[in-house]
Amino acid sequence: MSGNTRIGSDVIVIGGGIMGCATALFLRQRHRLRVTLLERDVCGARASGINFGGVRRQGRAIAQLPLAQRSQQLWGRLRSLIGTDGEYERSGHFKMAFTDAHMQALAEYAERSKDYGLNLQLIEGRSALQKHFPAVGARIVGGSLCPEDGQANPRLVAPAFAQAARRHGVDVREHTTACAVEHDGQRFIVHAAPSPHMAQPGAAAAPSLCACAPVLVNCAGAWAAPFAAQWGEAVPMHTIPPAMGVTEPLPFFLPWSLGVEGGSIYLRQVRRGNIVFGGGRGHLFPAPHTPPPHGYNTPSQPSEHARTTQSALLTQMARLSTLFPQLAHAQLIRTWSGNEGNLPDNQPILGPSLRRPGLYHAFGFCGAGFQLGPGVGEVLAELIAQGRTDTPLGAFAIDRFCTSGAAQPRTTHEGDTP
Repeated sequence: MSGNTRIGSDVIVIGGGIMGCATALFLRQRHRLRVTLLERDVCGARASGINFGGVRRQGRAIAQLPLAQRSQQLWGRLRSLIGTDGEYERSGHFKMAFTDAHMQALAEYAERSKDYGLNLQLIEGRSALQKHFPAVGARIVGGSLCPEDGQANPRLVAPAFAQAARRHGVDVREHTTACAVEHDGQRFIVHAAPSPHMAQPGAAAAPSLCACAPVLVNCAGAWAAPFAAQWGEAVPMHTIPPAMGVTEPLPFFLPWSLGVEGGSIYLRQVRRGNIVFGGGRGHLFPAPHTPPPHGYNTPSQPSEHARTTQSALLTQMARLSTLFPQLAHAQLIRTWSGNEGNLPDNQPILGPSLRRPGLYHAFGFCGAGFQLGPGVGEVLAELIAQGRTDTPLGAFAIDRFCTSGAAQPRTTHEGDTP
């Protein structure tokens, strides 16, 4: 690429979701490193902005709990970190049970996780349940409450991390697509260009960018796998588009964020009264623009666009009325979807590359990365600046996948729905 604008820094971060922005912020704020962040859209526009907004530890794989606990502490200091609370509140998270077998699974999880500070409380039987939810559906037999879990507005949080990073001196480049990555033996060289959707018909081509640094952090979300594969670390990641929706404002009745043991649906009620829900699957469809040359947006990569489907939304609305019959006639006012990177064992990739020194990965959080985001940023900043972290990451190492692309799971999720 000729005619590039060249910039040098200590670290390049590809991806401006909550993981990438938190990493950039901590690298700059705490370790005084020069950081360049490249985001193909606007920060927080992808998975970090379209998710449910659950800030929960309950239901996570046990291997994730040390990281989740670390992130929990950062959520408690969110305003001092990024200048806003992002509508974060420790409302509590309640996982509902339809059957006695579900209650048994929740009790077993409470026992396995008891050393991690979740303080889970089992609520068993209809009478106990109705003290909290008088109008709960007849099929619900109980559940598990994590009183210090909560919720936040994802459309506010990731952009606020990006703004905080900018204030501390991070060079944040939005609408900038990383098209190709090289290594010259000392530094990574990232060739970037204005994202295709920013091009104006008939306008002269905007100048491209060449960013150089000895450290590269791959936080590219659903588009991260090719960056890893380039260095011999192929992973079998696939994209799932969630089907999300929000109802009209309703009288407030739901103090806790809710999930269901075994999955199927999750919901929360914001203070304005709207019910935000998800759990279904949407549909991916092709982008209308042409990918940049030398780019990673190839046919094997996720589509730029996703949307909900009528069947998914009808199913979710029916499930809502099963949980709370009063929602049977709630009006749906908005729906959306997006791109979430998923791996076969439902565990993320997090930590250093085992093939290329100076390369770090954080992707594949399987639709459950929002709560982990601040902790991921803090841990990656420690690894990069200090060469170590006390938070165990072994279950998330990229070498758990063999060269054939089959998964070699070390840990499985335990009902990891929001």
